[in-house]
Amino acid sequence: MAKATLTISSKNYSSWSLRGWLLAKFAGLEFEEIVTAPDDPSARAELLLLSSSILVPCLRHEGATVWDTLAIAEYLNEILPHAGLLPDDRIRRAHCRSISGEIHSGFTTLRASLPVNLKGHFPGFKIWSRAQADIDRIATIWRDCLGASGGPFLFGARRTMADAMYAPVVTRCITYDVKLEPALTAYAETIMTMPEMQDWIAAAKAEPADVEELEVEY
Repeated sequence: MAKATLTISSKNYSSWSLRGWLLAKFAGLEFEEIVTAPDDPSARAELLLLSSSILVPCLRHEGATVWDTLAIAEYLNEILPHAGLLPDDRIRRAHCRSISGEIHSGFTTLRASLPVNLKGHFPGFKIWSRAQADIDRIATIWRDCLGASGGPFLFGARRTMADAMYAPVVTRCITYDVKLEPALTAYAETIMTMPEMQDWIAAAKAEPADVEELEVEY
């Protein structure tokens, strides 16, 4: 298979880059990282939620250019179907796609008030009521999935696109000291201890640049 490239932005701040990177890792695709600097205009627009069109991450593979995380997930599932990015069962596939789409297009208050910041830690962080409503909905999604599948991942023993899509929420829970019930805490720990997440976090903490607008304690 031809070598692929994946363009990403800040590993410390970019939830979208983390999703795309994890999807490629889960799929087993060999790729070269191309990292855009945080001061690049398109990268800053993505990080600060100022762009209506998110062009990072961007996967290039055998003539295809794919720049939306859900599109990347579906493309990877198409070229590497045995990787298991989607469950085998039709009904579970539909559920996986639905909750992945929900996190992709929703939870805007959570994104704005609890931005991803892997270097940061804010114990006792005050969560606004609208952001708490987003957290409560996500907790319901995780609870339902884990209850039906038995875990440790949302759809059972195998990692799917849904786990990649919700991984940045897990990091937000840790950064902002969000309290979770035991079963959801166990899921968060499962995500955070994945070797891929450990590699990403180590690289994020080694990044020299900070985006001042994302370092504000609300």
